Amino acid sequence: MTTGKTITFGIPCYNSAEYMDHCISSILEGSDYAEDVQIVVVDDGSTKDNTYEKALEWQNRYPNIVEAVHQENGGHGMAVLAALEHAKGLYFKIVDSDDWLDDDALSKLLSTLRDFEWRDMRVDLVITNYVYEHVEDNTQNVIDYKYVLKRNKVITWDKIGHFNMAQNLLMHSLCYRTDILRDGGVPMPAHTFYVDNIYAYVPLPRCKTLYYLDVDLYRYFIGRDDQSVNEKVMVGRIDQQLRITRIMMDAYHLYDDIETPELRSYMIGYFTLMMAACSVFSRMSDKPDAMANCDELWSHLKEYDKRMYRRARMGIVGIATNLPTKVGEKFTLGIYRIASKLVKFN
Repeated sequence: MTTGKTITFGIPCYNSAEYMDHCISSILEGSDYAEDVQIVVVDDGSTKDNTYEKALEWQNRYPNIVEAVHQENGGHGMAVLAALEHAKGLYFKIVDSDDWLDDDALSKLLSTLRDFEWRDMRVDLVITNYVYEHVEDNTQNVIDYKYVLKRNKVITWDKIGHFNMAQNLLMHSLCYRTDILRDGGVPMPAHTFYVDNIYAYVPLPRCKTLYYLDVDLYRYFIGRDDQSVNEKVMVGRIDQQLRITRIMMDAYHLYDDIETPELRSYMIGYFTLMMAACSVFSRMSDKPDAMANCDELWSHLKEYDKRMYRRARMGIVGIATNLPTKVGEKFTLGIYRIASKLVKFN
């Protein structure tokens, strides 16, 4: 039941008092304080600041729009699931507390969703662009899907084009119909970073219809030293990267379970990049068991699904990120450095 709400925005927060106001106000202002919008602010057991008190202040100011939720610390995935549990909207979108939404783009998204509802059209997934906001050099990098998806048209997966490696459908670009996430669940592990990859991968086959709205909606903040996508942080959390990739692996036998070739091709490409990231960051890690754990993951994949293994390991990306010897390792890391500078994803 939607109780009159068009969309729920879930905002996972952990010690976010310093920047969460910007996130919340961007949604309120961009939606013109519309009461068919719900904002669920989840305090995931903050310990260093007054995150929950701030969330309550927003709830007291806008009780018909904002809902404050407090839970014991469980990590980003548990906060996402808590927001989903409290969601009353027909659609659901996650916005991290240090990010924000563009006013004009949000207004267009809401008009589009309301039109679907008014016309009783079922659209399972709405895709929008996102923008990397690099604070260290005040630059932006827009990720769009103009040559991959037909604009302003309800389509099915067999009508999509080819996604390049910089065009993955990340959490920032996705607005799911809420029941897609609830029917079948999203296997989020507790106390684990990078669960957004699961969120942007596992529910996709349940989406039968999709719509691309070509607006630069999501503004993704890049620049804090403690950010989860900071390279040093990612290397230090390689065990969590491996855990997430294994969950994604075990979700599907892609060649057997995904009937639409175009969707299968996209998901294989996404999964291949996840395996490549595991290989690269394991090589960069100083943890003594990092490479052994990565090798075990590759072995598990080979046993789990030989076709998925061949595609991930024997393709160009798999070969380039798993070169043997010290020289090969330096070449692999060099490729990663070049890709990082070109795409600017951390």
